[in-house]
Amino acid sequence: MTVTAAPVEWWEHAARMFEPPPPPRWATPGDLARFLDPRTMQTPALDVIDAALVQTFTTPDARVIISMPPQEGKSQRASRRFPLWGLTQNPNLRIAIASYEAGVARRWGRAIRNDITTHGADLGLRVRDDLSAQHEWQLAGHDGGVFTAGVGGAMTGRPVDMLIIDDPIKGREEADSPTYRERAWDWWQETAATRLAPGAPVVLILTRWHEDDLAGRILAAEDGHLWRVVSIPAQAEDANDPLGRDVGEYMVSARGRTREQWEAIKTRSTARTWAALYQQRPAPVEGAVWKAPWIELNRARTGDVWQNLARVIVSVDPAAKSKRTSDYTGIVVVGLDTQGHGWVLDDRTLRGTPTEWGMAAWDALLDWNGTEVVVEDNQGGEMVLEVMRTTWAAVKGRRRITQLAPKVTPVTARQSKRVRAEAIAAYYETGRVHHAADGTDRLSKLEGQMLSWTGDGDSPDRIDALTHGLTALFLPAHSGDAVRAPQRRTASRFR
Repeated sequence: MTVTAAPVEWWEHAARMFEPPPPPRWATPGDLARFLDPRTMQTPALDVIDAALVQTFTTPDARVIISMPPQEGKSQRASRRFPLWGLTQNPNLRIAIASYEAGVARRWGRAIRNDITTHGADLGLRVRDDLSAQHEWQLAGHDGGVFTAGVGGAMTGRPVDMLIIDDPIKGREEADSPTYRERAWDWWQETAATRLAPGAPVVLILTRWHEDDLAGRILAAEDGHLWRVVSIPAQAEDANDPLGRDVGEYMVSARGRTREQWEAIKTRSTARTWAALYQQRPAPVEGAVWKAPWIELNRARTGDVWQNLARVIVSVDPAAKSKRTSDYTGIVVVGLDTQGHGWVLDDRTLRGTPTEWGMAAWDALLDWNGTEVVVEDNQGGEMVLEVMRTTWAAVKGRRRITQLAPKVTPVTARQSKRVRAEAIAAYYETGRVHHAADGTDRLSKLEGQMLSWTGDGDSPDRIDALTHGLTALFLPAHSGDAVRAPQRRTASRFR
C-alpha cells in the first residue's frame, strides 16, 4: 500500500514564504571567530565593532566607517570574520575586499578561503575546485565568494553585494601625499561605488592618518551624512566615549597592552601621530609654523610659469656628519618668477655621504636648469665648498658636459630656526609661494614636515633647506637676520 503525503494547502505555503529566516548559528562575527579559534580575544571595542557590522549587514545600502588604533583586531574582525559570517547566512553573497595594495587584500581572501577549507563541515560551505585562487574564489553550488583588489585597481564586470575597504592608505607618506589621497577618492567614486548592487553594504576600516583621507573626504561629501561612524580612540577624551570609559581611561587592548605601555606609546609619539593614529581625530598640528591652506590653495603647475621663472636655485642643508647613516641632507629646488612669487619645485633630500649629496645637488640643478647652489655652512665651512668642487667634476664627466661650474654660495644661519622659518611662512600666508602640482608627490615628505613642525627643537632637514633657499630668493640682502652670505672672497666660482 502506497502512502502519499497530504498536499500543503496554498495558504500554508504562502505563510511559510513570509516566515522570518532562522537566526544565524553565530549571532555576531565575534561569536564565529571564537568558535573557529578559541584563543580569540574579545574586547569591549570589538563588541562595538561586532554590533556595527551586524547592523550594517542587516540594513540595505548601509554605510559604516570604523576607525580604531592599529593592531587592535579591527581588520581581523571586519575583513576576515565578517565576510565569512556573511557567507554562512547568504552563500550567494558576492563580496569584494580592497586594500592599499592588492597583495594585502589578497591575504584576506586567502585567509577566508582557508577557513572554509579547514572548517567546511561546521560552516556548511565548500570552495569550488575550479575557481579557488587566493584573489578570487567561489562557493560550490552558489554564486557567492570573494574577490580582492588593490585601491586603484580595476573591478570591471564584477557585481558586488558587499564591499569591504580595509586601510586604503598605506601610511604617513601616502596620507600626506595629495596624489595618493586623490587616487583613493577617484577609485571610490569611479570604480568601487559603480560596482555596488542594490542594497549592498559598504564597510570602510582604517586608522585615521589625515583629515583629508578617504574617510574624511567621504564625510565631507554631499552624501556624507549617510555614513555611520564608529570611532574608538585609544584613550577616552570626553563623556561621549563609545566604550563608556571614564575620561583618560585607555582601551582594553586585544594585544594585551597595559596602561604603562599605552603611556609609553603616547610619550614617544608626536602630537600629530597620537591624535591621528591613536585618537582617530587627524588634524593639522596646533601651532605648526605652516598651515595646510597656505599650501593647498596656492598649488600650481610648473608648466604654467616655466618661461617666467627668473631664477632657479638648489638649496642644501648638509648632514652634520659625513657617514651614510647620518641624518638626511636637505636638498630642495626653489625658484622666483618675474612677478616676484616663489616656487617650490622639487625635493631631492637623501641620506648619504658628502659625495652622494653633492652629486645629487648638482643633478637637481642641471635637471631644473638652475644657476646657483646655496649651501648652509654652519658646520661644514670650507669642507662644504670642497665637496661641491669635487662632485662637480664627477657629475660633469658623467653627464658629458663642458660648462663651467655654476655659482655656489655658502650661507650662515644667524637667527633661530623658528624665526627664520616664520619669516618664510609669512610669504606662504600671503599667497606668495606656490608648490608644484604636476601630478606627482615629490613634495609630500617636505609638506608633511612643514605641517607637523611647531618650531620647537631642531627643524627637519627639508625645512632647513627650504628656508635657506627661499630666503636667498626673497631676502638676498638679509645678511644680519635669517641667512647671511659670509664675507669671503675667492677667485673660484665657488663663492
